[in-house]
Amino acid sequence: MKLEKLIGDRLREKGWTLSIAESCTGGLICDRITDISGSSDYFMGGMVNYSNESKEKHLGVPMADIKRYGAVSPQVAKKMAQGVRKTFNTTFGLSTTGIAGPTGGSKEKPVGLVYIGVSSGEKTWVMKLNLKGSRRVIKEKATEKILLFIYENLI
Repeated sequence: MKLEKLIGDRLREKGWTLSIAESCTGGLICDRITDISGSSDYFMGGMVNYSNESKEKHLGVPMADIKRYGAVSPQVAKKMAQGVRKTFNTTFGLSTTGIAGPTGGSKEKPVGLVYIGVSSGEKTWVMKLNLKGSRRVIKEKATEKILLFIYENLI
């Protein structure tokens, strides 16, 4: 059975809700969640916050944090997850920020570096991923990892 179906079943069973803020995954997580019929029972909405301005305006990520730590950082992933949860008033907020490549990487932050955030309101988790592959493969791997993380740790 698909992860998104298992996650959706548990969210519905518990009466929990979900919202998602994606940057490097470009909407792939939202796409997978909404592939499940009836997902509107628990999925309240998502955003692709690709620009720094969008992260600030729609998620409340302070521009000072983006400038200090970079858009691809655990600090920004955390604020994105918290911000989307607050924006949609959901039980859980998910976020992704990373460098899918093939350009944009550096020695300190190479292509394939992705941070995923999950906020429950009480606690926010951030996971660092170092993924390999093409741009599309990195986006797909990050999507799979966050769904697996949600399934194994929260659901």
